[in-house]
Amino acid sequence: MGTEHRHDLARDPLPLRGRTVLVTGVSRRAGIGYATACRLAAYGASLFCHHYLPHDQEQPWGADDLDAVLDGVRSHLIGDARVADLHSDLSQVGAPEELVSAAVEEFHTVDALVCNQALSGSDGALGELTASELDKHWAVNARASILLAQAFAQHHSPGTPGSIVFLTSGQGLGPMPGEVAYAAAKAALAGITMTIADQLADDGIRVNTVNPGPVDTGYLTEEMWQAVAPMFPLGRFGVPDDPARLISWLITDEAAWITGQVMNTEGGFGRWRSGGR
Repeated sequence: MGTEHRHDLARDPLPLRGRTVLVTGVSRRAGIGYATACRLAAYGASLFCHHYLPHDQEQPWGADDLDAVLDGVRSHLIGDARVADLHSDLSQVGAPEELVSAAVEEFHTVDALVCNQALSGSDGALGELTASELDKHWAVNARASILLAQAFAQHHSPGTPGSIVFLTSGQGLGPMPGEVAYAAAKAALAGITMTIADQLADDGIRVNTVNPGPVDTGYLTEEMWQAVAPMFPLGRFGVPDDPARLISWLITDEAAWITGQVMNTEGGFGRWRSGGR
């Protein structure tokens, strides 16, 4: 009896075995989407990976080798789990719905959704913004995630466990200078989390939002680190697998009692610690 009781509390090493997860924004090996997809694969899941390289090509870091990205995810697969993918501009009308439909067609069902896509750049401080810039950020960083969640819910079988994870950016914890459009769109996701979670609870779908905190996705220089180092009590900057661990855990059954939450994974980041503003 005692041995059986202990086994009941043991962690399943493959908590997502037999499940399928749709992850958006899996296009760079230095990114959070890639780290999340790899960890989900290591937990036993099959992955449907969304990517949109033109966005990365416009950024200072440039685009990655997509074949290498997908092969990297595949290297973590367990058993008969597999990876499929789709290139899509989620700012386009109908694209979020088409992405979810493609994932369902490929795997017959999708058990979880991670909305990791994000538009960077094309932003500014108050006084520098245009309506077009605000609309671009709304379309990618907020509207697409809401429409993805809506399509996911429409394809989901009521009563079966499901999970949605949005990503926000800690815009409510401190200022984001020069990123008004981005902060506004990401704030919308944090603000709508509880409402969507409440609506989808009866269908067995949990909805949570993760703020990954400051994460080095290839942009951090030594000079930048030295300027902010006093704000990090654990002595290092965030890496993509830091938020990936929380995101992946929220999809497992261990998080079955968690919904409607906005969670921060920032390593104790203190915006007002000595040495930082």
